[in-house]
Amino acid sequence: MKVLHLISGGDSGGARTHVHLLLKHLNKDHEATLVCFMHGSFAKDAIALGIPTVIIQKNILSTLHELKALVKKTGCELIHCHGSRGNLMGVLLRPLVHLPVITTVHSDPRLDYLGRPLARITYGTLNALALRRMDYYIGVSDAMRETLISRGFDANRIFVIYNGVEFEDAWPASPPGERERYFARIGLDADSDSVVVGIGARLDPVKDIATLLRGFKIAYSQHPNLRLLIAGDGPELENLRALAAQLGITHVTCFAGWQTNMPLFYRSIDINTLTSLSETFSYAVTEGARERVPVVSTRVGGLPKLILPDETGYLFQPGDYRALGGYLARLAGDAALRKRLGDALYEKARKEYSAAATAEAQLDIYRRALAAASRERDGVLICGAYGMHNAGDEAVLDAILADMRGINPDMPVTVMSRDPAETRKNHSIYAVHSFNVLHWLRIMKHSSLYINGGGSLIQDVTSSRSLWFYLFTLAAARYCGCRVMMYGCGIGPVNRSFNRRQAGKVINRCVDAITLREEYSQTVLRQLAVYAPEITVASEPALSLTPAPAGDVDAIFRSYGLPPDKRYLCMCIRRWPGIRQRLPLFAAAADYAWEHYGMTPILLTVNRQQDDEIARKLQSSIHVPSVVVKDTMDSGQLIGFLSRMTTVMAMRLHPLIFATSQSVPSIGISYDPKVAAFLDYISQRNCIDFASLHEPGQLYALVDAAASTDREALREATARIREVERRNAETARRLLESQESDYRR
Repeated sequence: MKVLHLISGGDSGGARTHVHLLLKHLNKDHEATLVCFMHGSFAKDAIALGIPTVIIQKNILSTLHELKALVKKTGCELIHCHGSRGNLMGVLLRPLVHLPVITTVHSDPRLDYLGRPLARITYGTLNALALRRMDYYIGVSDAMRETLISRGFDANRIFVIYNGVEFEDAWPASPPGERERYFARIGLDADSDSVVVGIGARLDPVKDIATLLRGFKIAYSQHPNLRLLIAGDGPELENLRALAAQLGITHVTCFAGWQTNMPLFYRSIDINTLTSLSETFSYAVTEGARERVPVVSTRVGGLPKLILPDETGYLFQPGDYRALGGYLARLAGDAALRKRLGDALYEKARKEYSAAATAEAQLDIYRRALAAASRERDGVLICGAYGMHNAGDEAVLDAILADMRGINPDMPVTVMSRDPAETRKNHSIYAVHSFNVLHWLRIMKHSSLYINGGGSLIQDVTSSRSLWFYLFTLAAARYCGCRVMMYGCGIGPVNRSFNRRQAGKVINRCVDAITLREEYSQTVLRQLAVYAPEITVASEPALSLTPAPAGDVDAIFRSYGLPPDKRYLCMCIRRWPGIRQRLPLFAAAADYAWEHYGMTPILLTVNRQQDDEIARKLQSSIHVPSVVVKDTMDSGQLIGFLSRMTTVMAMRLHPLIFATSQSVPSIGISYDPKVAAFLDYISQRNCIDFASLHEPGQLYALVDAAASTDREALREATARIREVERRNAETARRLLESQESDYRR
């Protein structure tokens, strides 16, 4: 593989180390040429490492001309950019050479020029514009990927790679007395009894060295043998010197400036620190790990993947100098603890964060990017009632996304959402607004499969407008050349005759396959005269989801002051015509469950916009202790929460689905045929029609029936419908394969 890397050539810190090590390893079996736009130590060091290096220090037009010639000469297959100048030149070069352009985002672009307003306005603005024009992105941590997604970058074009260091080439052991000689040379007053806290970082505001000074002061007051060694330089130097003097720690603090022998620095300190406000994945931590130095770091970027509290180090929130001081004091007074944490950190970093592993991961990213660039049509576009703050619909989306990743983890997936920013945040996926028609039409033209997914979208009970919208998207997908699937859905009711005719006509003409969550929907399709698509009765996609870990669920209970192991009746009542008149009946049922079965009522709001007021009014009518739980949980947490219930009574469908998936007895309040249809499908008939509910005794009987439910029979029914749920993903896989085979022909 042949790759051209573009970088300014004035870089330092983690980006410098990353690029040098990456290209050194890539050039063992491939051709990676480095282009620097200025002379300096960066280029000299690259040449010393044997990296093919070209220096182009000319105006933009001349530089582009030389780059174009270099691309032709080397036969490179893609352009890889680093930093603002590399990014700018990469996007200007792209239309001249017609190659994919990829950039590594080494740090948060919004913080790169913190404290330098002129540079932020100029270089920062140009970099922001260039980043939007890239084909692919590499974040050096999962946290950086999440940051890019939250800012609207396409999640389908973002990869993750973690910084690696050389574990393969062992550094020579320090001769006796080298530590003391090193400290004397740089001016640190330390002896063999001193415990030295160190940090290697640029002295920029984003590194927040001031927090280190304040935290160190706290620890030093308890352990006078502590010393502080700061390796680095930058605009904050004088401010930090003044703060050290103010704190009274100047005599035990050394500002050593840039150090050329960082392995010696890390071998000489006893505790490594990182206090950054923002970080992707710091080399300062992995380089310290190579020397078995325990670390105390801010909880930023991808560092929590390496630093496990009390296993491989300690983490604290940015700016919390008191917590930092406490950890430093703990380590200062316990040499055995320092050794245990340092050894564990070394082992974890050696296995997961070596330079060789980084290079191999980079090659895999190149292959995936080139393969994606070569495909004319690829990926899935998913449409549904997403981004509307309904936990049930969001769970369906979680399930569909999991199924798509199971089919092909590299497949681009885009979601149409009423709140794209929220969908990107919650699902780490690219999302477009449901009503941004031009945007999603462009995506349709390059997608292989369109999924109209989850919930009851083909219905006109809530409104005809939503039905027409979803029918339009089906027709548009067919027109754009996608395979079209309605995924694990409920159908109906469709009451208006015009809507029934149009729904049948569009579905017959435009849809390739339909998977249904229950048999009632198949009956509705027959009534709509739908006969052309392949129709399969599967089950609800969300049944495939699993609960969150027990500890996470316990934490949710504790946050509401609830013992995790007590008996509970979860009630999920929604806003609906006639609900206010029936609230006293639900309140009486809650009192009954408490008095006869010892179940504490929990009022769960699944849709924050619609359920909260009803839950509060219901609570005011209940005479026994009760709790309102506002759903801010993700799908796994909600399933885990409901799995702890003794019984679930719900109008909303998805709490019933989640309870069923965990073999929890349920009581359905059927305000819509879909509720009774689902319970009937799983042979659970503990349900009452909402309109027929007039007496509290009707609910008492349902509570009694739930209390006597055969749990084993419920588990068997759950296992059966989970098995048929696989038909959803199997159908999607076949449609994707048929689309691909058509293009091959």
